[in-house]
Amino acid sequence: MYVPSFSLNEKLAVVTGAGRGIGRALSIGLAESGADVVLLSRTKSDLEETASEIEMLGRKAYILPTDVTSREDIIQAIAYIEEQERSIDILINNAGMNIRSTALEVTDEEWQTIMDTNLKSAFMMSQEVGKHMKERSQGKIINIASVAGHVALRTGVVYASTKAAMIQMTKVLAMEWGKYNIHVNSIGPWYFKTPLTKELLKNEKYVNDILAVTPLKRIGELEELVGPAVFLSSDASNYVTGQTLFVDGGMTIHGF
Repeated sequence: MYVPSFSLNEKLAVVTGAGRGIGRALSIGLAESGADVVLLSRTKSDLEETASEIEMLGRKAYILPTDVTSREDIIQAIAYIEEQERSIDILINNAGMNIRSTALEVTDEEWQTIMDTNLKSAFMMSQEVGKHMKERSQGKIINIASVAGHVALRTGVVYASTKAAMIQMTKVLAMEWGKYNIHVNSIGPWYFKTPLTKELLKNEKYVNDILAVTPLKRIGELEELVGPAVFLSSDASNYVTGQTLFVDGGMTIHGF
């Protein structure tokens, strides 16, 4: 009986926002499963630290300081990869940010910054890498969404809007690109221990509110996102597309 492999040996993954937090953890996790990784982020020093971890695993890391809100930068990054005579097998759209303003306080500048960083960048990356994948009739694209795109939280209307749009974008791209054997899926995390949540998680009342709606009664560890990402990147998920896998300790069962 044929059992699809979870191995990523000989695969090349591109990860945005790869210098820290979720992006760093996923980049290292993919390398542990055999992939070489192209690391995209604005901050070169962060990428160098991630690359060092990957190279210690015996895998290749490509450091490409890139502004993924710039189509020109994205095209240049893909051109560089092609110059190395490498093909992109996996794209993880992880770059993201949040400005925690209430709906009545959100400025036009904040709106545009969050939209460009979280949503526009993911679409442009998918579009440009999708052209590359179409030529080879294969590819895996994974968007890092959020439970905020599925249930209503107390604040963060712009962030939530980008993540809801990302989940719907995942479905439409999966519909359009299935005929090219390009799989498009999302992962929707709840609270994990990252640089972006560090200060929030120092607030005991805030943490208690989170745990009250989390059946597993704990905050997620970044390593717990690696398994879902490896699954969706590997041949084991070859009949899965257009889906969002919530890695949330059960939070989306009832909302916040």
